[in-house]
Amino acid sequence: MILAPSWLVAVAVLTALSVPAARALTGLEGSAVWVVALAFVVLLFASVFLHEVAHGLVARARGQQPHEFVLTLWGGHTAFGGAAPTPATNAIVAIVGPAVNLLLGALFWGALALDVVPRGTVLWALLWSGAVTNGFVGVFNLLPGLPLDGGRVLEAAVWAATKSRYTGTVAAGWVGRVVAAGVVVWALLGPLSGGASSVVDVMWAVLIGVFLWSGASAAIRSARSQRNVEGVTLDSVGHRAVTVGHGDSLAHAGAVAAAAGVQDVVLLSPDGRPAAYVDRAAAASVPAQVAGSTPVTAVSVPLPVGATVDGTLVGHALLNDLARATRLSPVVVALVDGRVAGLVRASDVIAAIRA
Repeated sequence: MILAPSWLVAVAVLTALSVPAARALTGLEGSAVWVVALAFVVLLFASVFLHEVAHGLVARARGQQPHEFVLTLWGGHTAFGGAAPTPATNAIVAIVGPAVNLLLGALFWGALALDVVPRGTVLWALLWSGAVTNGFVGVFNLLPGLPLDGGRVLEAAVWAATKSRYTGTVAAGWVGRVVAAGVVVWALLGPLSGGASSVVDVMWAVLIGVFLWSGASAAIRSARSQRNVEGVTLDSVGHRAVTVGHGDSLAHAGAVAAAAGVQDVVLLSPDGRPAAYVDRAAAASVPAQVAGSTPVTAVSVPLPVGATVDGTLVGHALLNDLARATRLSPVVVALVDGRVAGLVRASDVIAAIRA
């Protein structure tokens, strides 16, 4: 479990906000009421932690690997090693978190209903706090919009119906934006309609709305990047190239490239390995009248051994191969059936994913 620095801010703010409720429920004053308020907050985050652990345990049972449980200013989240492989797993992992909170809320409420704990005592106040906060966390997280768990369920439903994870994420992200806007509107309309909401309540609700909007927008951007990743091919990120010998002239290399209608040229070593590529800017700076006597190696950039990728790969597989190769050189050669098919520049790959 990781406690983000913002978690301490949340503890301090929520403790201060809980003091009036703790005072009303227990009648305590002074430092005692602050201790009870802090206990409310600790109980809340303990429930959030159990919420995240439930996500992790069910995800592991469904084949996902949870990496960490993080408590933050806005509650918590579970980081996984990869995305859910199926809509069913996505929905089941998402819904189990709120289900745990609703179960805890019911247990706390059941303990209150037994009426064996005297009203107004600290224990009674803690039971009341556990029932209310778990009920709120469970219901709120079931709202159908990302980044909430209910948004993951909606995402899974649309994904299953359309057979497109991208469509599911974008749809749930836009609903999440609607939910975020609704929270802000609700917060602002309360005081305007004569409600009893305090300034702090309004500010807190607006902050939650902003957080939800940010999370929904991030989900939409991530889905678009993911779609771009899945569509990565040699044709989308690379440029066709021709090959020339290590001892050829720049003029010969230019003629071969022009005949093929391409701009990139790869030099082959005597053993047939891609050994270098022509720097376009350097080649363009050579006067035409001396290109025939200029060795192509004079305007070429050496390629280290291993700076090649399999040009038949697509999507994540191609990106993984590119990640390996571009650690050696920012420009790599794509091979198809052992023959040079093109050049791929790391900058073009990044631009394609962001497009």
